[in-house]
Amino acid sequence: MVQAIIGANWGDEGKGKITDMMAEHSDIVVRFQGGANAGHTIINDYGRFALHLLPSGVCYPHITNIIGNGVAFHVPSFLKELQSLKDGGVPTPKILVSDRVQLLMPYHVLQDTYEEERLAGRAFGSTRSGIAPFYSDKYAKIGIQLNELFDEALLKERLEKICTLKNVLFTHLYHKPELKVDELFRQLMEWREQIAPYMADTQRFVTNALKEGKTILLEGQLGSMRDPDFGIYPFTTSSHTLAGFGCVGVGVPPTAVERITAVTKAYSSAVGAGAFVVRLDGDEADELRRRGGDKGEFGATTGRPRDVGWFDAVATRYGCRVQGATDVALTCLDVLGYLDEIKVCTGYEIDGQVTRDFPVTPLLNKAKPVYTTLPGWKCDVRGITDWNKLPKEAQDYVLFLEQEIGVPIRTVSTGPSRHENIFR
Repeated sequence: MVQAIIGANWGDEGKGKITDMMAEHSDIVVRFQGGANAGHTIINDYGRFALHLLPSGVCYPHITNIIGNGVAFHVPSFLKELQSLKDGGVPTPKILVSDRVQLLMPYHVLQDTYEEERLAGRAFGSTRSGIAPFYSDKYAKIGIQLNELFDEALLKERLEKICTLKNVLFTHLYHKPELKVDELFRQLMEWREQIAPYMADTQRFVTNALKEGKTILLEGQLGSMRDPDFGIYPFTTSSHTLAGFGCVGVGVPPTAVERITAVTKAYSSAVGAGAFVVRLDGDEADELRRRGGDKGEFGATTGRPRDVGWFDAVATRYGCRVQGATDVALTCLDVLGYLDEIKVCTGYEIDGQVTRDFPVTPLLNKAKPVYTTLPGWKCDVRGITDWNKLPKEAQDYVLFLEQEIGVPIRTVSTGPSRHENIFR
């Protein structure tokens, strides 16, 4: 059985906690796309961990964690996270890295940084982690697969071709120093020794696991609004954030995916550039940002303050649709307990017309939120695990969101820790 956990919105929905929770009953957890440019925060008996590249099952000894072929694999980030787990007292996790995964190289980070500097005020809000140049190279067929580190002659030939192209860009467009083949080769040989113990044919491993009846959890990064096809283009990431790409990013058949859990917050938050229709400003935003998440609404990787706003049912309904969500996990319900009233965006006004459909970017830029106001519950619900013990106003809020998005909300998170959940 294959299950997928993905983000319905802009990322930052709390997928790490939900994956960590569902991993308890899984055999394998797979990261299938993205890189170390975003983080998943999990809180468990060992402490609090912000994972950027490692799958969220690494704190369970019974799980095999896989970094799939669709990931932008940055070796230094991988090794740093492993060390942070060790320092936190977590037993050494079982990890396999696809032999077909491609390497995020030092020049990808440089190119990302140089391009954001060149664009200045027209930048896309990149984390400068090298993700866009990495995926550009992958599809231009000048990327480097992990397995190629073990064929030195081939590797040197590939590096020569790559540096020829990159150095034209670096010297003439960015006016930066040239890349040196020998330096890159030495770096890759060092990485080869560090990664060799983890490299495996993960597609074969997953195929055999399915035949044995194992449960596989696909863990997505970011969310629907950041998908390069169905998101707020061009303010997106550079890999597909949809559950459908999970089949490609690890190598499982689409017919094997039986459950797709879309994660969304009880309010909205986003990091990065692009339209955000429900954005709050001033004291109202500051208060929600301060109370939100685990330690406030700040990016787990960048530390940047997130934009915050009311729940966007238009975006979430669309996000669930393009994901093919079978159920929803609603996180951070406990955050809203301080409010007298809570607004929900149920439509967009565009050129004088109200729509419930999520539009393409040029129209989205003109959208204004249409709100429905609901009463708050004015009490602390953190840690409640029984639906019947929620205040009626909190129950009504969840049921209203469920009706608006059209997908059953099966899980309601009432706190950041692993077992602070209500199952409906």
